[in-house]
Amino acid sequence: MPPVTPFQVTFGCVQPVRVGRFWCEVLGYVEEVDPDEPLLDDSPWAACVDPTGVGPRLFFQRVPEGKVVKNRVHLDVRAGAGLVGEERLAKLNAEGDRLEALGATRFQLQRADEENESCLTMLDIGATSSAWTERYGAA
Repeated sequence: MPPVTPFQVTFGCVQPVRVGRFWCEVLGYVEEVDPDEPLLDDSPWAACVDPTGVGPRLFFQRVPEGKVVKNRVHLDVRAGAGLVGEERLAKLNAEGDRLEALGATRFQLQRADEENESCLTMLDIGATSSAWTERYGAA
């Protein structure tokens, strides 16, 4: 088996520092800071790293255009892993409350059926643009 190759996940966004700080809070990551170039709110990029060194680096870079369609890459926060039924729903709703306090928007709760687990879809602070709401409706 070949060795695991380190990688980062890169996101284009209008406000990279704001979106990066959001994901640091969500995941327990820390901002990657260059001591020679302080990170300002209007910096053209931001990066988040797992303080344990296990998870991938997340890189956020400014792009000039706003988002006009949904992202093809998204991050799944596994809040209710291993739980079922009402216990899973309670955990998902508690995590939804935490993420809303950080600026996310609750979008859709999908209840479990015979084939799928319950799932809560949230929009991060970068997804609450007018383009999203025009295309998919307000959350």
